[in-house]
Amino acid sequence: MRAGPGHGEPGPAARSAEAAARDSYGRLLALLASSASDLAAAEDALGDAFERALRTWQSQGVPDNPDAWLLTVARNRLRDQWKSAQAQRSVPLDAGNALAHIADIDVDAIPDRRLELMLVCAHPAIGPAVRTPLMLNTVLGFTAEQVGRAFSVPTTTMATRLVRAKKRIKAAGIAFRIPDRTDLPARMTSVLEAVYGAYVIDWATGPEDRRLPSEALHLAEVLTDLVPDDPEAHGLAALVELSAARAPARLDTDGRFVPLADQDPALWNPRLISRGREHLRAAHARGQLGRFQLEAAIQAVHCARQQGGTTDWPTLLTLHRLLRAVAPSLGSSVALAAVTAEVDGPAAGLAALDALLEEPGQDARLFQPARATRAHLLDRLGRAQESADAYESALSLTHDTAEREYLQHRRDRVRNGITG
Repeated sequence: MRAGPGHGEPGPAARSAEAAARDSYGRLLALLASSASDLAAAEDALGDAFERALRTWQSQGVPDNPDAWLLTVARNRLRDQWKSAQAQRSVPLDAGNALAHIADIDVDAIPDRRLELMLVCAHPAIGPAVRTPLMLNTVLGFTAEQVGRAFSVPTTTMATRLVRAKKRIKAAGIAFRIPDRTDLPARMTSVLEAVYGAYVIDWATGPEDRRLPSEALHLAEVLTDLVPDDPEAHGLAALVELSAARAPARLDTDGRFVPLADQDPALWNPRLISRGREHLRAAHARGQLGRFQLEAAIQAVHCARQQGGTTDWPTLLTLHRLLRAVAPSLGSSVALAAVTAEVDGPAAGLAALDALLEEPGQDARLFQPARATRAHLLDRLGRAQESADAYESALSLTHDTAEREYLQHRRDRVRNGITG
């Protein structure tokens, strides 16, 4: 996530700036951008405000309302930019409306305009391939490196795409508002992908930076209010809530990663499970099957272990086959292989996974879940050396500290002749 610069142990000013960056960057940027109708200029102004905060707060102390301070400084920076641009043009720049909107911002009551900005990023004038990455970077605060990694794109390439997209928003004169109902469906897919992407990518960060699960939950709920008849909006809300319900059991008391099969269901959040099931029922009532509904149904089956104590693997196999048919992806194919191993045995799962790894044009060899799953299945089959090698491959693709430690532990067990 975005954080202020610094070296060594950060002081109070740096910590406050970093907290504001984590918790408020998207809200502040969305408000500034919607007021100025210029995303790139709003980003520059807010970035300048954070830089000034690091200097000013160090000498003068952290203000009582850091968000209001940042918004005021960024707003003034935008006003200065507009006035400077007017002065340098032979033809007057029509900045009156923008200046008026910026002046009208209430710095003590900051509304959440992120959804409007996400819908701007999903405008038809923006290339489909960059819409979701643009939302993740601009509205939800992930760096170009994090977004590039999630989409298997080099950081420099992703950064270039993002800059071009931001310029395109200004050049196309895209309105910063909720579009008409007739225009919403065409933009919703990218918005849904971004909200779920935020939840997934956030789990790849360290626990100290992790705060977006609650943001993803909030945005998913907001989307169901915006488009209450969209089954996939309800499917997304169900998916995020059912996944988030298991978060308390994902790490043990020592911060070590705990795989789903080993998690204590008593630690799962029953309130989130209940809410997720409600959204899943609402989605199914619309009678239109989609990817997020299927993924949520899969999570609901896993969460049922909290009551029944067992996992219904045959039902999961059916759902995973449907998911791959409806929304084929590397992730769905690897998950299907893993579930196949539970129903038909590890040899069947490994055969499906190896077939995927050999498919031309696939990036499965660089897909961490594929490598980790293969290592586990080889271990179950007693192929120790191959399993250890596969764990090494998975480790080379793993960035999360807790997951790395877990994979290292599994690799060492295999090397020491301990299987299962």
